[in-house]
Amino acid sequence: MEIKSHDLLASFMDLLMDAVLAVDSQGKIVVASAACERVFGYTPQEMVGRNMLEMVFPEDLDRTMQTANEVMSGNPLLYFENRYIRKDGQIVDIMWTARWSPEDQLRIGVARDITERKRAEALQAALYEISEAAYAADDLISLFARIHHIVGSLLPADCFSVTLYDEDKDQLTFPYLVDKLQWTEQAAKPAAGTLCAEIIRSGQPLLLTPEDIAAGGALMQSALEPHVLSWLGVPLKSQKGMIGVLTVKRYLGGVSYQLKDQELLQFVSTQIATAIERQKMQARLQQLAQYDALTSLPNRELLTNKLEAALRSAEREQRHLALLYLDLDKFKQVNDSLGHDAGDTLLQEVAARLKLSMRETDMVARLGGDEFVVLLQDISSPDQAAMVVEKLRGVLAQPFEIDGHRLAICPSIGIAFYPDHGQDRHALLKHADKAMYREKHHRDGLIYPS
Repeated sequence: MEIKSHDLLASFMDLLMDAVLAVDSQGKIVVASAACERVFGYTPQEMVGRNMLEMVFPEDLDRTMQTANEVMSGNPLLYFENRYIRKDGQIVDIMWTARWSPEDQLRIGVARDITERKRAEALQAALYEISEAAYAADDLISLFARIHHIVGSLLPADCFSVTLYDEDKDQLTFPYLVDKLQWTEQAAKPAAGTLCAEIIRSGQPLLLTPEDIAAGGALMQSALEPHVLSWLGVPLKSQKGMIGVLTVKRYLGGVSYQLKDQELLQFVSTQIATAIERQKMQARLQQLAQYDALTSLPNRELLTNKLEAALRSAEREQRHLALLYLDLDKFKQVNDSLGHDAGDTLLQEVAARLKLSMRETDMVARLGGDEFVVLLQDISSPDQAAMVVEKLRGVLAQPFEIDGHRLAICPSIGIAFYPDHGQDRHALLKHADKAMYREKHHRDGLIYPS
């Protein structure tokens, strides 16, 4: 009668969607129901005799062992969640209910597969985090880094890349690429003949499994490294059209991407594209607000902010700085004789030369017209500032080729040194401005049209 009861109980166990297991005190599986194959990928016969802990996802092993000890101490377990590695290498989320049977010296556990539920929860959380990142990120690179972290919580990626597409040039750029093997900086290149070009052309995701890669042609062989196990790319589409491609890779020794991974990445790609477009728009607005449209130099507002910060730092650290106020002598003659387009071109060329002559810690700004200001940080003495002035005179003394005319332009430059000539922004700018006009009135700047 006991044998029949045992067989009847086993048959009922095999009807359950949840897996039922009996595990001894050492973690060895003694009994496994038929549902184990659906949940863990192993048949009951394959599971019996295995150590349960060998299947636990490594990051969850310590707390799983601690919980198992608590159960064997007589504390029933309800709704404990951890992760296991299936026979096919995929990760499965499990919710456990378990108790210890002192008579049998076994842990009896019921395992429910909650992978889809956890996936849905993670997906909703990811969408929220991507939306939040679009507002919180300071620039595109920091946005890409946050997206990398968010996507990494959804699916593993040995290599993660954001590729942006310029439709006018049919060109790809790679502003963000992180590889677990090495950082690979890639230059911009034509889109044609790349895997990304296939996604851009079709507007559809592309999943390459190990079988696809093994059977692939020349394109795959040239685009993928030999150690790539699986490759997945999804289009980034905004209201303005295709803006790029998001790609992830798995290397040999990992688990291949599957269709569900493609669907997941494709689902979040729209939100990611929206976040990228928003960040681009913010960057454009910031450019308009803080940079001169003609020369792309910082404008008066950005100079003010930078100067205020530099003065605070100089006061705190007992350092010096200098302001150079620069004006192009007789610049009006260029506009009057050659036209405003030539004048604009000259201003752009002057701005480019000034910018190339500065250290990274310095700033060149355009206040308007032909007036520029140079902020020199950490200058040790007025003599050092005067040396920079002479350097700039030499840089600008070289003739400019503007619309077929050879022009020589002479600048008037005034110097203000902190703290000698003022303690605040207004005093320093006023001193440098007056010094510039004193110089202008004492000599003539020359323009020689050829």
